[in-house]
Amino acid sequence: MSRPEQRSDSHSLWMGYALWVFGFLGAHRFYYGKRTTGVIYLCTLGLLGVGWIFDLFWMPMLCRSAERRYFDGPYSYDFAWILQTYLGVFGLNRMYIGKWLTGLVWLCTGGLLGVGYVWDYLTLNEQVSLANQAAKSVAG
Repeated sequence: MSRPEQRSDSHSLWMGYALWVFGFLGAHRFYYGKRTTGVIYLCTLGLLGVGWIFDLFWMPMLCRSAERRYFDGPYSYDFAWILQTYLGVFGLNRMYIGKWLTGLVWLCTGGLLGVGYVWDYLTLNEQVSLANQAAKSVAG
């Protein structure tokens, strides 16, 4: 599998800092694709606040790592994460990236009773990256 081209606008630093405010719950870690540490932060309140403070300074490195890892394209990671965070149980994040069927299922079931909402927190970056990759292959 080839590596995605590095783009400076797949994940934004300002969004990372906006989610860092709730970082003791791992939100910024999930946004940058760090699922394992996101779950650890969620379960330990940001490693009892120590990891949360550390990430205030580590955020640019997390951002660069995400930019190298995920495909940029017509679907905005920031917008997808805003939809997921605030309206994910209604499936709007899924509908945004073209997953209409599962988006409607989420809408009718409250994000499959919350389990799908958590699943999307763990996999949203990959979902957006695949949608961007597919859109680029169709366009180019």
